[in-house]
Amino acid sequence: MQYHGKVASPESLGRMLQQARLVAGLTQRELAAQLGTTQKYIWELEAGKPSIVMERLFAAMQATGMELTATITEPDDAEGEGRASHG
Repeated sequence: MQYHGKVASPESLGRMLQQARLVAGLTQRELAAQLGTTQKYIWELEAGKPSIVMERLFAAMQATGMELTATITEPDDAEGEGRASHG
């Protein structure tokens, strides 16, 4: 199954990231460990915390008429097992 959503702001990007993490069965702490960062950083991303990079990215998208969408695909059992073995 797939979920689709429009990404129009840091907040909507954060919500999509959170949903993708949950579908993948990961906690914020687990995702942070995989990425070599902190749980707080993952929380900030998911909360859409303002940052200069995000502000500039979404300003550039708006100025150029760009639209961003995200697709979250639920892993099936085989994909889930394969992903887990890469950790």
